[in-house]
Amino acid sequence: MEIWKRNLYICSCATFIVSVGTSQLAPILPLYISDLGITDTDEVARWAGIIFSGNFLMLAIFSPIWGRLSDRYGRKRMALRASFWLAFVLAGMGLAQNVGHLTLLRLLQGALSGFQGACIPLIAQETPQEHSAWALSIYFTGQVTGALIGPLFGGWLSGFVGYRGSFFVMGGLCLLGFLAILFVRETFQPTAARKQITWTAAAKSLRSPHLILGLFLTTLLVQFAIISILPVLTLYVSELSDGGVPIALVAGCIFSASGFAGMISASRIGDLADHKGEARILFASLLLAALTLVLQGVARTSWELGCLRFCMGIATAGLLPVINALIRRYTPEEAFGRVYGVTQTFQFIGMFLGSILGGHIAAALSIPSLFFLSAALLLFNAFWCRAYLWNT
Repeated sequence: MEIWKRNLYICSCATFIVSVGTSQLAPILPLYISDLGITDTDEVARWAGIIFSGNFLMLAIFSPIWGRLSDRYGRKRMALRASFWLAFVLAGMGLAQNVGHLTLLRLLQGALSGFQGACIPLIAQETPQEHSAWALSIYFTGQVTGALIGPLFGGWLSGFVGYRGSFFVMGGLCLLGFLAILFVRETFQPTAARKQITWTAAAKSLRSPHLILGLFLTTLLVQFAIISILPVLTLYVSELSDGGVPIALVAGCIFSASGFAGMISASRIGDLADHKGEARILFASLLLAALTLVLQGVARTSWELGCLRFCMGIATAGLLPVINALIRRYTPEEAFGRVYGVTQTFQFIGMFLGSILGGHIAAALSIPSLFFLSAALLLFNAFWCRAYLWNT
C-alpha cells in the first residue's frame, strides 16, 4: 500500500478512536457537575456552558502556536503530543473534586491538545494534490463516526462504571489513538532541519492570500451556522412534536441524522471534489446547506425536521473537508502547519460563538429566525465562492 494511503487510514482510525473518547463528555457533563456539588439547575446549566465552550476558546487561541511548532518539529510529533495530553487530562477529570478543578482541566485540554489540527496538515502534506479532497473526506468520516458513537457509548457506559469511571475510559481511548499514530510514517522534513521561516515569510509565501482569508472566514461562518442551532434543537423538536412523544428519543435521532448522513456521503463527495473541482462542490454544498436551513425553519413536524437534518448532513460533508483541500492548494508545504493552525482558530471561534450566541439569538428573535440567519450567512458564502473561487 502506498505510504499516503497507509497514513490516511491510520489517522482516520486514530481520530475515530479519539472522537469516541472526547465526544462522551457532552451527555454526562451536566450530571457530573451535579455530582460535584452543584445542585441548582440554573447553576448546573451555567457551569455546563462555561466548561463546554471554554475548550473551543482555548483551542482558538493556541491552535496557531501548535501549528507553527508542527512546521518546525513535524506533524506526527504534534499529533502524538496532543493525543497523549488528551489521555492524561481526561483521566484527570475523573479525579476532579469540584467544578473549579473540572473547569481548569477543560481549559487545559483546549490549550494543550489540538489533535485534529495536527492530523489534518499531516494528511494534506502526505496526500497527492489530486486525491486531497477525497483523503480529507475519509478523515472527516472517521471523525464524524466517532462523534456519533461517542455520546451513545458514553451514556450506556456511565451506567456501568459511573461518571468518574467514564473519564478514565475516555483517557484510555485517547491513549489508543496515541498508539495508532506511532505507526504513521511521515515523509515531510521538518523545517528545523532546513530554514525556519517567520510568520511574515509564511504569509508572503501564500499563493492567494485573499482567497485563504476568505476560506478562513467561510470556516468560521460554517461552524457558527452548524453549532448555533444545536443548543435549541431539542426545544424546537418539542415545539414540533405532538404530546406523548418521547422528546429525548426523537431529539437524539434528529441530532444523529446529520452526522449519519455525513458519515455515509463524505468520501463520495470528496471524490467528486477531486474530479469536478473543489470550488464547485463547495458552492453546491453551501447552497444546499442554506436551503435546508430555510426549510428547517418552516418545518411542520419533527419528522420533516429529521429528514431535513439528514440533507443538512450531506451538505456539511462537502464543506470542511473541501475547504481544507482548497487551503492545501494555495499553501506551500513549509507553511502547512501554521496555515492549518489559523484555520483551526477560525473554526473554533465559530464553534465558540455559535455555542454562546445561538440560544441568545433564538430567545431574542425566535428559533426559526436563527435558522434563517444561519442560512443567510451560508448563502453569502456561496456567492463569494462563486465570484472568487469558481475558476481557480
